[in-house]
Amino acid sequence: MDVSLSYFLQGMAESPVLLITVLLTLGVIFVNGWTDAPNAIATCITTRCLGARQAILLSAAFNFLGVLIMTHINSAVASTISNMVDFGSNTQEATIALCAALFSIVVYSVGASFFGIPTSESHSLIAGLTGAAIAIHGSLAGVNGAEWVKVIYGLVLSLALGFASGWVLCKLVTLVCYRMNRRKTDRFFQGAQIFGAAAMSFMHGAQDGQKFIGVLFLGMAFHNGQTSVVGMAIPVWLMLLCSCVMGVGTSVGGEKIIKSVGMDMVKLEKYQGFSADLSAAFCLLLSSVFGIPVSTTHTKTSAIMGVGAVKRLSAINFGVVKDMMLTWVFTFPGCGLISFVMAKIFMAIL
Repeated sequence: MDVSLSYFLQGMAESPVLLITVLLTLGVIFVNGWTDAPNAIATCITTRCLGARQAILLSAAFNFLGVLIMTHINSAVASTISNMVDFGSNTQEATIALCAALFSIVVYSVGASFFGIPTSESHSLIAGLTGAAIAIHGSLAGVNGAEWVKVIYGLVLSLALGFASGWVLCKLVTLVCYRMNRRKTDRFFQGAQIFGAAAMSFMHGAQDGQKFIGVLFLGMAFHNGQTSVVGMAIPVWLMLLCSCVMGVGTSVGGEKIIKSVGMDMVKLEKYQGFSADLSAAFCLLLSSVFGIPVSTTHTKTSAIMGVGAVKRLSAINFGVVKDMMLTWVFTFPGCGLISFVMAKIFMAIL
């Protein structure tokens, strides 16, 4: 398959369906950078280690690097997403179904972000692809169970490991710094939390960027008449394109989400923010290496809850946690249904 930039541009000029697919994919990447990336810097801002604008620029830069570097080193997550569903042998229908899946993600994510509730674009993407595949086959035949089960692993990993690692790291920091001068430790953790926010932003780009690169690569394959991307190398220009769009999306910010994650759920101090960021980044790194798609929102909020639980469970605002959990629970059926319906409509019209 020709994966050169010139052939890609020529394909968009010749095929309106491919053009729509690309624009929708880039739109979803932009929305992801806008709604999901603020989770990475929320704690850094609310503990006043960095101003909002500085933190957003930091996050944009490291999201860009995360997409570019991690995809080049290990593209296991992109492969998992590309092989999760089978859209059948009709590549024209497959491209239309892919458009429907992407459309459902944009609708769902923008609606949730309007209320300042963190969304899981990872689960929105998976639900959208699954709903579209079911629409094409009229059954679950198009769902690759061996790859899809990694979503369940990721859900458990992000919740359990995120909470546990946040609790362990924060507890360790508390014990080590117990007899130290508070003013000196605050200065140290101010710098350490900036490092943690950068690490979290880098791993957000590595995880979420790869998921959407996988989708865009799949769309290119459909245009070339191929039903799979197994064994194909992702071109560098595609990594650059996706990382730039995510970086721009991140620069837009997401003040409601920053407030919801960093201020409303748990009142954090600098050492707690550092513990949450570093433990969440570790979980995302582990998941990326093994090709497990996880929600960065799940991971970060679970780590924050683990950090808050070190002092007492009452330090966690369970009202906010409940709202987030309800959003996550509705993501699979909500995006899946929208994608299923839109795939049927698009195929009937086009």
